[in-house]
Amino acid sequence: MGVRLMVVDDHRLLAEALASALKLRGHRVLAAAAPAAGAAELVISRAPEVCLLGTATPAEPGTFDPVIRIKRERPQVAVVVLGPVPSPRGIAAAFAAGASGYVRHDERIEGVERALMKARAGEAAVAPSLLQGAFSELLNPAAQPDDEGQRLLQMLTPREVEVLVRVADGEDTRLIAAGMGIAPSTARTHVQRVLMKLGVGSRLEAAALAARTGLLDRAGPVAPSTIPAPTPESPNPDS
Repeated sequence: MGVRLMVVDDHRLLAEALASALKLRGHRVLAAAAPAAGAAELVISRAPEVCLLGTATPAEPGTFDPVIRIKRERPQVAVVVLGPVPSPRGIAAAFAAGASGYVRHDERIEGVERALMKARAGEAAVAPSLLQGAFSELLNPAAQPDDEGQRLLQMLTPREVEVLVRVADGEDTRLIAAGMGIAPSTARTHVQRVLMKLGVGSRLEAAALAARTGLLDRAGPVAPSTIPAPTPESPNPDS
């Protein structure tokens, strides 16, 4: 029997895509709302079995305030957080607020579905690898980064970071080449390397991952690309 759930995420496109995927797997998705600030009111009014709450900043103060309010007013609703690789502070804050689970944003849909089912059954829905990683970081903070966006940023060269920012801005290969002063074939190669390093299969997935992890905020803006118009030939003074 499918789970009656709600998907709430700051990125409407991601929320709707995830909701659609879960509907195809037989779950009853009540809504896919964009603003996290209104998550509590929406969940309280609709009272699903499970709420899948997306966040890009699990360690930020106040991130899980909606979870606290949901559990206070609708304690029967299980909340599963969907976010980046959490720091110990982030994963602890999620469960302290009353969340029933934590799922990484790059988890396969099967993993998300398992977490929803476990949460509905009253079980803790968190991958053992996440707990192991969190405890390892607590014991040895220097062993691994606590920021997924920073980790991804360090995988890319400065030029690849600029390519990723331009991809996220919706620039096609021709605009990327023009903005960076390189050949279209070179721009295409850079894009493919970025996709490979991020472990995604499309430009849309790369842009979504960069937005989700805060990588774009760290990278900063780049100058917009323009395709120069052809200049008319100057008249021949001798003619």
